[in-house]
Amino acid sequence: MTHNPGDERLERVPDFGRAPSGSDEEMRLANIWRSEPGWRGWLSTVDHKTIGLRYLVTAFVFLLIGGIEALIIRAQLALPDQTLLAPEQYNQLFTMHGITMIFLYALPILSGFSNYLWPLLLGSRDMAFPRLNALSYWIFLFAGIFMYMSFPLGLAPNAGWFNYVPISGPIYNTGPNIDVFALGMVLLGISTTAGSVNFVVTLFRMRAPGMTINKVPILVWGTLAASVANLVTIPAVSLAFFLLWMDRQLGTQFFDVANGGKPLLWQHLFWIFGHPWVYAIVLPAMGIVSDALPTFCRRPLVGYAAVALATMATMLIGFVVWMHHMFATGLPTVSLSLFGAASMAISIPSAVAVFAWIATIWVGRPVFKTPFLFFAGFVILFVIGGLSGVMVAAISLNWQLNETYFVVAHLHYVLLGINVFPVIGGIYYWFPKFTGRMMNEKLGKWNFWVMFIGFNMGFFPMHIAGLLGMPRRIYTYSSRMGWDSVNLITSIGSFILAIGILIFLINVIISLKRGEKANSNPWDAATLEWSMSSPPPPYNFAVIPAVASRHPLWEDRLEEGIRRSNLAEGYLLMKGHETLGTSPIDAKPLVIFKMPGDSYTPFFVGLFVSLLFLGLLLHWWSFTGLMAVASCITLIIWMWPQKTLKQRTESGTTYPFQGDSK
Repeated sequence: MTHNPGDERLERVPDFGRAPSGSDEEMRLANIWRSEPGWRGWLSTVDHKTIGLRYLVTAFVFLLIGGIEALIIRAQLALPDQTLLAPEQYNQLFTMHGITMIFLYALPILSGFSNYLWPLLLGSRDMAFPRLNALSYWIFLFAGIFMYMSFPLGLAPNAGWFNYVPISGPIYNTGPNIDVFALGMVLLGISTTAGSVNFVVTLFRMRAPGMTINKVPILVWGTLAASVANLVTIPAVSLAFFLLWMDRQLGTQFFDVANGGKPLLWQHLFWIFGHPWVYAIVLPAMGIVSDALPTFCRRPLVGYAAVALATMATMLIGFVVWMHHMFATGLPTVSLSLFGAASMAISIPSAVAVFAWIATIWVGRPVFKTPFLFFAGFVILFVIGGLSGVMVAAISLNWQLNETYFVVAHLHYVLLGINVFPVIGGIYYWFPKFTGRMMNEKLGKWNFWVMFIGFNMGFFPMHIAGLLGMPRRIYTYSSRMGWDSVNLITSIGSFILAIGILIFLINVIISLKRGEKANSNPWDAATLEWSMSSPPPPYNFAVIPAVASRHPLWEDRLEEGIRRSNLAEGYLLMKGHETLGTSPIDAKPLVIFKMPGDSYTPFFVGLFVSLLFLGLLLHWWSFTGLMAVASCITLIIWMWPQKTLKQRTESGTTYPFQGDSK
């Protein structure tokens, strides 16, 4: 380490060498990075692995809640003229089901995978902003509680997850139901934005040396696409909900036709967000399949570059197809034609990914383990959902099928099938890394077949119900309509699907206690997360590896790269809580980042901000102001310079990397 007089920064070149397992260096790193035991560590930890697991567990709980709501809905619709639910109860139930599955489950569960895996995949010790990462989780948790707190009182949101005005406006909906949804979505948007910023910066500054932009895993590309989309579209939907809240509480007239407002403005703002959100909850799931499926095919993914480009192209085109949700609103014919063409064109990059998966299976040597079954099943569901999407992109057919159960079927294949099957398969795949134990293979195969049969039995007949004219959002129907059989089959299939989820939970519980212990790489996979112990140590990598190819653990058999990846030797960073920063494109070492330690401030900022929104809901204006002040004070404490960091760096939190960084 050298210090030039008059220079405000310290310059240091990290050593290049080894830190053998069980060495003093590893013990020292473990002590530096380990969180406190007990409740103090539980509240203050910023470890990306802990936060990732919290996201996974919390989002899965919301999946179970949304699934129970769905079963009640299907019990109501199983037979004609049912009276299990009153109309208002049904409205609240199906609204909360949609909110839960789309906003509280689908993206957060994928954030859980990415939070846990990104630093391990990229060769880093943590995310770029660990405390912001913790804050995003706490606000997500509090937003979910916020939106559910009115449910037991019978005052839950009741205008559908799409919340169209004027039905959700102050004239037709006078209770607090919609205010809970509006403020809850703005709060959830804060969490999503914080997480998205973290993912983007982590990708471009925290990769292992040598991991150029064309070597990152497809899961990283998928989450990057989702994160960029969220940063662009979350402001639109947050604005829509905030304007609606002002219409309802402050007397503005943004959506009131009688006073010059535009109800169609709501649909534009909502679907500018809503359709990219569909891809935000699909592309990371596709990334899970693209990275894990080749492991069981014993060969790299066919067409890596094409799949990576298709991932980004899908999101890019996704920004210009929101109006296909509005084909029946009386838009000009030219607009309909352009958006109809774009809606069909978006199937092209998706088809590229499908053909890449099929080719990988075809030319590989598939091993039929449980994760492989879920990934292969996903491909089938993806094709079915994609084909029905192309159908409703045709304007004339859309006019006939819009507001029928055909659209409900398409929605569930796209949002549930294409998300849940990769998620369950991904949990089977990375469960050994999460816990150090394998899941039961026999139970896993039963799990897949019950879920696959139940899913298709539950949702494919909805296409037929839609073609028979069954409208969406009805709480009962007459036996004379001819929908009895398809609804009964759908309801039976839904309960079979629920049994499949139950088998999965049983497998998780049994495997946590009695599962076979896993080694560091039980699947013989190719990516960096399998190069360390299972579960990983608190610091992830004792040495930051030098990467030379996309498949660093398969290089001996694939003979990739001009030089070999060096996983045993790498950049030794033993001075403290730090990791290596690299250049955005070429991943050349640039800086040594001093990473912040555990802190209670993310928890308290999340708590105070959530209580601020509670004050807005209940019109406790003094309480709202108090929570705003408390949030600002906690943020100042969060940002206050730490003495130890100041002594080490004198003017910042990074060390310039001394060497060739051009």
